[in-house]
Order: sequence, then C-alpha cells, then structure tokens
Amino acid sequence: MIYIAVLATLLFCTLSSIGVQAQVTTAGTQNNVLQVATAEGNLKTFTGAVDAAGMRDTLSGVGPYTIFVPTDEAFKAVDTPTMSALNADQSKMSAVLKNHVVAGRYTIKDLRNMGYVTTLDGKTLRVQSSNGAFAVDGAHIVKNDVPAGNGIIHVIDTVMIPK
Repeated sequence: MIYIAVLATLLFCTLSSIGVQAQVTTAGTQNNVLQVATAEGNLKTFTGAVDAAGMRDTLSGVGPYTIFVPTDEAFKAVDTPTMSALNADQSKMSAVLKNHVVAGRYTIKDLRNMGYVTTLDGKTLRVQSSNGAFAVDGAHIVKNDVPAGNGIIHVIDTVMIPK
C-alpha cells in the first residue's frame, strides 16, 4: 500500500513538473465530467440541468464522453419562455443536454480533423475552425480540452437547442 502511494506521488509530481494537470479526488481517482464542470465555477447551470433531466448517472459513468458545456451566461441568454418550457419538461431538457454530448473522447485537434460529430441523441454537429478559433454548430468554444476521468469538456458560449 505504501508502495502504491509513493508511486502515485511520484507520478503526480512528474506530471505537475511537465505541466500536465488533472482534476483528482482525494481518493486518487480522476473526477468525472460533471465533477470537473462543477469545479470550473461558471458551468453550474449545466450541471443543475443534468440533475433535472435525470442524466447524472449516465454522465458520471465510464464514458468516455466529449461534452460541449454552455457557460452559465449562455443559459442566461436563452429566452425565458424556452427555459421555462425546458425546466418544466424533463424529456425536453434531456434532449437539449444530449445535443451537447458525444460518445468518445475528442480533443480540439481531433474535432478539427473530424469536421462533424454525432451527439447522444443522433444529431450531427458541425465543427469549424477559423484563425485558431473553434465553433460547434455556431457555438464558440471558449475553453477547450478540459480533462476528466471519463471524458473531456469543451466550454461553449451558446446553448445548442435542437430544432
């Protein structure tokens, strides 16, 4: 047991010294995408919506997942009638959230090379890049490649509501 603790400490110190950072719990396992999103500070509306839609178990599972997480400000920009309708209907909220989740772990480099990804609800999202900036279905990626134990997060500036 001491041997494992020493190895874990050495690994953490080595990774830290070369600039690799990970969200790690006190138990030594990497946090899932929801825990990492919560820790980001400006993504709490999304994690609350995940609970309201009954998707916590899914997104806390093994994955891996690539999640395009709208900021709290992005949720505030959604008109009141639409947000009220989503909050009142778990299946509608679930559909919106599934539109932000892709099975698999895709970095921004992977996404650039792919051009398109398919969400958990089967919709296709277009990934575009221009002058080093990235967007997915028109939502600008404002922070990318946030690592988690069961996937990766890309923070976006818009809630992508399927038509």
